[in-house]
Amino acid sequence: MTTQNLLVELFVEELPPKALQKLGDAFATVLGDQLKTQGLASAASVVTPFASPRRLAAHVTAVADKAADKAVQQKLMPVTVGLDASGNATPALLKKLQALGADVSNPAAAVAALKRAQDGKAEALFYDSVVPGATLQAGLQKALDEAIAKLPIPKVMSYQLETDCGMDNFLPGWTSVNFVRPAHGLVALHGSTVVPVKALGLTAGNSTQGHRFEAAVSPVVLADADSYAATLQKDGAVIASFAERKAEIARQLAAAAAKVGNGARPIEDDALLDEVTALVERPNVVICQFEEQFLGVPQECLILTMKANQKYFPLLDAAGKLTNKFLVVSNISPEDTSFVTGGNERVVRPRLADAKFFFDQDRKKTLASRVDGLGKVVYHNKLGTQGERVERVRAIAKSIATQLGDAALVADADLAAQLAKTDLVTDMVGEFPELQGIMGGYYALNDGLGETVAHAIEDHYKPRFAGDALPRNTAGVVVALADKLETLVGMFGIGNLPTGDRDPFALRRHALGVIRMLVEKDLPLNLNALLAGAVPAFGDKITDASAALADFIYDRLAGSLREQGYSAQEVDAVLALRPQRLALVQKQLAAVRAFAALPEAPALAAANKRVGNILKKAEVEGPVDAHVNPALLQEQAEKDLFAALQRFVPEANAQFDAGDYTASLQTLAVLRAPVDAFFDDVMVNAEQLDLRLNRLGLLKSLHEAMNRVADLSRLAA
Repeated sequence: MTTQNLLVELFVEELPPKALQKLGDAFATVLGDQLKTQGLASAASVVTPFASPRRLAAHVTAVADKAADKAVQQKLMPVTVGLDASGNATPALLKKLQALGADVSNPAAAVAALKRAQDGKAEALFYDSVVPGATLQAGLQKALDEAIAKLPIPKVMSYQLETDCGMDNFLPGWTSVNFVRPAHGLVALHGSTVVPVKALGLTAGNSTQGHRFEAAVSPVVLADADSYAATLQKDGAVIASFAERKAEIARQLAAAAAKVGNGARPIEDDALLDEVTALVERPNVVICQFEEQFLGVPQECLILTMKANQKYFPLLDAAGKLTNKFLVVSNISPEDTSFVTGGNERVVRPRLADAKFFFDQDRKKTLASRVDGLGKVVYHNKLGTQGERVERVRAIAKSIATQLGDAALVADADLAAQLAKTDLVTDMVGEFPELQGIMGGYYALNDGLGETVAHAIEDHYKPRFAGDALPRNTAGVVVALADKLETLVGMFGIGNLPTGDRDPFALRRHALGVIRMLVEKDLPLNLNALLAGAVPAFGDKITDASAALADFIYDRLAGSLREQGYSAQEVDAVLALRPQRLALVQKQLAAVRAFAALPEAPALAAANKRVGNILKKAEVEGPVDAHVNPALLQEQAEKDLFAALQRFVPEANAQFDAGDYTASLQTLAVLRAPVDAFFDDVMVNAEQLDLRLNRLGLLKSLHEAMNRVADLSRLAA
């Protein structure tokens, strides 16, 4: 068995740019995995993906021309079924052997070749055989078919492919092919040898096509698998590797920005860089510019139109302000780039002019004059218009602002909530929905509403994504909270919940946004009260689903905390108490972690679990009162436990009330000895009712004292 490196390439028409990297990685991964599964490649074989606008390829090291034969032992049937009383093969056994390809011309010899072994309670017959290893051609054909079938294709195309002959064997025929784009070439090289596999109506060869306009030769002939990337770059003017092309574009962008000078830098946008990498085969960055008059338009508008519509990289100055220069990643490298520069400058000018026109037109009307227009915009068929939604957000915002501040905060939050959605009916946001909120902030400043209200309007969608900044001022936090709560309470109230991967109203993101604001802004707000307080704003449009929504928010919080490095046990212990001040949860977690490190912790956690179970059983007959009558304490162990509670619980409670949760739990750790002694020496379920109730009251007092920071029973092994 000899091994050589393998190269497989599918040459196709232009692939969807936003999916290209995933397609390339998936093609290479599945191909490599399939070869390894069949024994043609080993775990040490290195799989390298290639993906350019017109090709998907994979290079796999150390691929064998034939997989090793494999010894297989197969269970046939119980001995009692396969052999008769005389030890001869039954018809069932002979039929099974024949199906496996065994020689049954001499039944006695066939039986003698079988192995007998215990299989559970019965003895069974086993058949040993050798399965021939797959040949490279057969194995690669299977791997290629699988790689194509499992491509994460966003949308499949159907196209017709001409075949050599039709039904009458001399006229050309057509066959229908389904793939992401029409395929025109297939390469499969094992070392320098062509592996004649087939796919999509094509038979593999050793040649491909290079750059549409700048390839030195056509076709590009590949000498062997290892020369693929170098030959394509030299003869085909194509950088086949997605990663290398991306790095080259980033290098050229930085070099071009340095050439412009004055601290200029291209805007950072990984998604744009990936998309442009998927659009060009031979990148060449050129510097372009537009008229400075357009810089009077908010830079977010100009940046968005250049990135989204033209795939350009705007240049920012050292202070982060937009300049009138931008970078274009061209797919051609002419000696004279003036026509490339001039063409792109001519293309971008009307786009920027449109943005300026929208901005100028929008400023002719105030945001306040647009409020009535929201009543004509449908938000949801069960929840009414955007105008109705605005009134709900205002009501929720007033309630929150009243708890957090004075009359000035209430007034600012109310005005911002009233105007926050008005930019939805502006021309600019109609053209660029991504600018909602941002344009509202600009127009608020234009209306003379001041920075507090303008920033609150701009920030009320924040945080828009994981890691996004929070609103800059308290009014913005209030409106952002109100906006997200209105969405959550409304959608839960009409039963419109996320399912699986589907979350069309981004309720998971809204819940995380609420959590982040409550925690990071350290807001003194009670979660249940916050949710319940939002319900009346909807009138009879919804049912109250606050309990289910609270569970949903705690689930999101639990996931977020686990991602931050807290253990599932620690998170479970704290969130089991449904803490209402989410800003204090991390302090509670830190206290639980410190407590769990104490030598007394395991015994106290186990005792706490035991106490909880005893109380749960007792409370079936009625509530247990956390009251102890010292006169009814008979055993020394229960007297000692009561004395310890009297001595240490007030201190622990004072520490808890002061917010020192770690000290509170550590103070209670001294209860281990009296708790252990109590369970060793005291019968809780005494026959005398008054004694039993008194002891249950003692345990209730212990349980309440121990579980203020967290449910410590959740720490028990």
